[in-house]
Amino acid sequence: MSSKHVLPCLIAALLAWAPLQAAAKTCNVAIDSNDAMQFDKKEIRIAADCTQVKLTLRHTGALPAEVMGHNWVLTTTANLEALATAAGKLPASSDHVPKGDARVLAASKVIGGGQSTTLTFPTSMLRKGGDYTFFCSVPGHWSMMKGKLVFG
Repeated sequence: MSSKHVLPCLIAALLAWAPLQAAAKTCNVAIDSNDAMQFDKKEIRIAADCTQVKLTLRHTGALPAEVMGHNWVLTTTANLEALATAAGKLPASSDHVPKGDARVLAASKVIGGGQSTTLTFPTSMLRKGGDYTFFCSVPGHWSMMKGKLVFG
């Protein structure tokens, strides 16, 4: 290809790519956890135009992860109990998340008091009006530490 054709081709490629980038939208969410086994939110709403979610989990308590650690896991509500039970049987080194389990839509690592962690996940696996639950999968926590994620 001659050099006089390279620039028009490059411009055409950039123009074709630009709308795809403009359509991408990251939505930021923050949720706190504490030493009393609570999240500060019972519901998280994600707008339908979000293409990915950047979620920050903060532990506002003082106890270390080995004593009162928390994570954030997203699943369908139908899978909550079975996934939470399976996760509760795993060692702490796994962050109490079954690796490769299709029921896990998103998950953070376990953190302790004063720590935070951030995870990013695509919304392409969510459907508008779907029934989703977030929870802490540390053994014994999920029955108290859970809430709804609403997409759309």
